[in-house]
Amino acid sequence: MKVGAFLMPNHPPERDFAEGHYHNLDTLEYYDSIGFEEAWIGCHYTVPREPNPAPDLLVAQALLKTKNLRVSPGGYMLPYHHPAELAHRIAWLDHISQGRSYIGIGSGSIPTDWGLFNIDGFSGENREMTEEALEIMIRFWQSDGEFDYEGKYWKGTRPPDDPEDLYKFHIKPFTKPYPQLAIAGFSPNSPTLELAGKNGYIPLSLSFGNTYLSGHWEAVEKGAAEAGREASREIWRIGRDVYVADTDAEARDKVLNGQIGDQYRNFWLPVLN
Repeated sequence: MKVGAFLMPNHPPERDFAEGHYHNLDTLEYYDSIGFEEAWIGCHYTVPREPNPAPDLLVAQALLKTKNLRVSPGGYMLPYHHPAELAHRIAWLDHISQGRSYIGIGSGSIPTDWGLFNIDGFSGENREMTEEALEIMIRFWQSDGEFDYEGKYWKGTRPPDDPEDLYKFHIKPFTKPYPQLAIAGFSPNSPTLELAGKNGYIPLSLSFGNTYLSGHWEAVEKGAAEAGREASREIWRIGRDVYVADTDAEARDKVLNGQIGDQYRNFWLPVLN
């Protein structure tokens, strides 16, 4: 069994931002020391218990502190970035990691994040923006010459090179044609996980029960079938809470009366209800 970790990352709302950030960094260094294979870093803007608007900053620092751990943003919310900017940012991370980072993407699931960027997520606008942005980013990574893309939400242009070769589009990913992509899904029967299945991307799921997860896998299989692919469970990443203690009773007590229990009582259960 391959073991990894997903850091949302969760912190008590009163924790100082810098303290939380360096706690995350220490945690990633520890995961590397005990043989974890990979770690994914979440991204949120308006969730006080999960503050991390720039996961790639933590990833970049962790690459210097770890030797074997594959540290990846999990992920970039595509509706909140212009595709040209994000295509370059991802390509640059791929170079400085020398291919050690997967690239997680998503469409965003937090209503207050949607509001922050003036996006109508309730109508599915965020998912449409994600698909369009992804198409433009891949054009940047794979194009051999200039192009113009005009979509419903985004415009993407690779301009002609300067005749004297002083200015030109020149930053493409280290990994060819581009890094392995992963897509996070939150809602039951997630449309973004359909996109993962359709394109052969890594599906990222949080485990809130078997029924919830089965809907995620059905979405992956549906997308794969539409594209004539066979969905592979081997690449499916599932995040769930695990607490290790000397006894079951001790583990139960520390979960219920510690930070995990507090997070569920005061965040996850209200959100899911």
